[in-house]
Amino acid sequence: MATTSKAALREQLQAARRRVADEVRAGEARMLRAHLEAAESIVSGDDTVCAYVPVGAEPGSIEMVDALLRRARRVLLPVARTGADNAAQPLRWGEYRPGTLTSARWGLLEPPQPWLPASAIAEAGLILVPSLAVDRRGVRLGRGRGFYDRSLGHRDPGARLVAVVRDAELVDQLPAEAHDIPMTHALTPRGGLIPLNPPRDIGNE
Repeated sequence: MATTSKAALREQLQAARRRVADEVRAGEARMLRAHLEAAESIVSGDDTVCAYVPVGAEPGSIEMVDALLRRARRVLLPVARTGADNAAQPLRWGEYRPGTLTSARWGLLEPPQPWLPASAIAEAGLILVPSLAVDRRGVRLGRGRGFYDRSLGHRDPGARLVAVVRDAELVDQLPAEAHDIPMTHALTPRGGLIPLNPPRDIGNE
């Protein structure tokens, strides 16, 4: 996969997701939620977690976020905005409260105000990151808008960065760039939480 351009990979992966039958997607979402409920070492009652609500064909469900909320002290969800030049700004964050989400741009569901600044991500020990694919070195392929590229630099360096993907979307190698921040784990329906092995400098290979 590493020899294919990122744009072409995004098209291929998104097309493959759209072909997944609804019942398969629902079954995989239940598996993802079950992994989070079963893994007591992932989240404790004192933790802040940064998560997101899957939209469209993304793996997962709102029930996955609810499962995190039952375990964690607080779950923060992203608020995506662009600047005057339409470039992505670092994500802001809002506390998740069931039943209060509102529709936003790109089909996203967002928490209502008040919102926390981009630096709030540093309070999270676990960050679930929407991904089209991730490789075994931790290189993540996102949708290309750049919100997480601009946001993960604010994280606690010790936080777990978890790419949530379908099993086939955990691959051997993806194209890497110098600014990429490697994921520490993948979460897949059948594999559960899988540690990755990011090299120190993936962008200079």
